[in-house]
Amino acid sequence: MSEVPVIDIEDGSEFDEALVISCFPSEGFVSSIVAHFLVDKLGLELVGGIRHSGLPPVCLVQEGSPLPPIRLYSGVPVCNVDKCDKVVLIASEIQISPDLKLPIASEILDWMSESGAGMSIMIDSYAHGEGQKHSIFDEDKSPDTVVGIGSNEKSREMLKEIGATLLKQGVVGGMTGVMLGESRRRKMDSLAVIAESGGEFSGGGIPDARAAARIIECLDGLLPAVKLDPEPLLEEAQRIEGQIREMMALHLNSESDVVSAPSTMYG
Repeated sequence: MSEVPVIDIEDGSEFDEALVISCFPSEGFVSSIVAHFLVDKLGLELVGGIRHSGLPPVCLVQEGSPLPPIRLYSGVPVCNVDKCDKVVLIASEIQISPDLKLPIASEILDWMSESGAGMSIMIDSYAHGEGQKHSIFDEDKSPDTVVGIGSNEKSREMLKEIGATLLKQGVVGGMTGVMLGESRRRKMDSLAVIAESGGEFSGGGIPDARAAARIIECLDGLLPAVKLDPEPLLEEAQRIEGQIREMMALHLNSESDVVSAPSTMYG
């Protein structure tokens, strides 16, 4: 597959010193819940998308308007990170095929370098058990674990500051693993925040709003604008959980061209 993924950005958009947050599909739909929470609470606006013929032939629909399955949002919230004049959020609910993970990750990192963006953060989750894309051996046996991985010493120090325990041992797969590896190779500042998705939500079939809430509380150290008390935060995450359930009904990863029309959608 020689075709290169294309990142389409609205004319006039600038991303110098932007903090880029990537939310690709994860265990318990944790990254999707975090993405939609941040779009809402940070007031981010759609500024573009990523396209490639190898991606599923679908689009999302919000208030009658089509949206790309891999979307870029941007805004200027309050930020505690150096070189963070703007936030860019990359959000997607579709599963990306293995042969597209490296091309898309490389294109995102190329775009970041060319646009002058700053640090990259990957949001992800994991569950223990066979057949999971991540094999994480954490020392904390509680069900509320949040671990972090940094591409360099600066990133690892930042993870400690926001309360994410550095992962001692494990294997990280998917887009998060590819982007971390490429960031290290390119000497780019990059970190991943990964929450354990467990209990009745394990197995990936039901959205885990509680794991998403733990990640959002960690991000509070970087983005004060997302700060909420724990209870309202969980209520908000559960509201978004309901929206994600409707998204699941669309069967985005199916090759079917059947059109579904849920009662509500989200950006």
